[in-house]
Amino acid sequence: MSSPKSQNIAIIGAGLAGLTLSLALHAHSIPSTIYELRTPTTHTEGALMLGPNALSVLSSLGIYSRIKSHGFLFSKLVYKDDQYNSIDEYYLGDEKLFGFNALRIYREVLLRELRNAVKERGIEVQYNRKFTKVVSEDDNGVVFGFADGTREEASLLIGADGIHSKVRQYTHPDIKPIYSGLLAITSAVETSKLRFPEPNYPPVSSIHGKHGAFAFATQNPQGTEMLVGTQRKFPEQDKAGWDALRANSEELQRMFRANKSEWPDLVQSAMENMMLDRLSIWPYYVVPHLDTWSSPKKRVVILGDAAHAIPPTAGQGASQAFEDVFSLALLLSKMGGKVQWDAVLEFWQKYRVERVEKVLALTMVLNQKRLPAEEKAKLGDEEVVFRDIAGGPEQQRWLFEPKIEEHMSHWLEEQRETN
Repeated sequence: MSSPKSQNIAIIGAGLAGLTLSLALHAHSIPSTIYELRTPTTHTEGALMLGPNALSVLSSLGIYSRIKSHGFLFSKLVYKDDQYNSIDEYYLGDEKLFGFNALRIYREVLLRELRNAVKERGIEVQYNRKFTKVVSEDDNGVVFGFADGTREEASLLIGADGIHSKVRQYTHPDIKPIYSGLLAITSAVETSKLRFPEPNYPPVSSIHGKHGAFAFATQNPQGTEMLVGTQRKFPEQDKAGWDALRANSEELQRMFRANKSEWPDLVQSAMENMMLDRLSIWPYYVVPHLDTWSSPKKRVVILGDAAHAIPPTAGQGASQAFEDVFSLALLLSKMGGKVQWDAVLEFWQKYRVERVEKVLALTMVLNQKRLPAEEKAKLGDEEVVFRDIAGGPEQQRWLFEPKIEEHMSHWLEEQRETN
């Protein structure tokens, strides 16, 4: 089988994963072309949290220096009870410990800088190309088609097209995202309008009480705006149902302000001053466990949310996608001689699946911490794992310092010695 890096690699999707993959491949002089359904909109809603493992990847690609001053840097999430007592803390980054603080940044800003870098480096992006199917694949490459009837060829096709991936429909036709039963409802508020109980209140925190957890997260460098929101159980809807709920401002306001009088005053101030035009929902969907992220003939691969959508509780959705692309690009750059594509793909999939499973387990732990008090009380002893994250930042080192290059180099050395 010829090496996939010997020809142009096709990437479906110009989101965070697809753009970053193209930059990672370019860093190793591997050409790629991105195909995207539509031209970018002028505005993308929401912010995201990037941990040290994500920022290390972005730094290696020259992106971190471009976004650092456009987001809010911090180290930990502080848990409070409904009397504002600190009851726990969870590190999301720390420059002294892990090389980087955590960065909360608007998704629009990150996408803009990734697109700018892609353009500057001469990477081709073709917009308004709606991928529809894989026509054929063999040991030398793959032929794939678009809605307008055109076809393209590549040595490797990589689906970075999100949780509802069209490419995954080819690699795993029977797999569909599963709704977790949880829905986040969030908005933004001017920090000055919040009634903090004390000066120097933690910039990233959550208040836990009878009705679960209510989160606060500063999301701009000036500290003038905060994300505010909570999560709750909610029945699954079809696409039309979710769209209708998103468009129903009155119902969203009602849901956001539920049980207002039973929350502390800080939460009440968020409910009273939320920005209506920033009110939104995020149904938590996950992709079922996949043992393989590729087609049987190994010329079509999925990664990022297409392979492992992760709820945002641990702030690792984008971070794990960045780990996917960084590790795959590194392995592709080392192929040749005794290092063959079949072995590379098998190792990479196993390595990434095992790591993502650990992150999903962590996400479940953090979701448990957000449960309403009554639901926490119902958990059996074997389920009460939400206490296990106490103990300081050292236990997060496995997450924030994945040592990708070290793992890849060790495996490559073994391949050259044994083959």
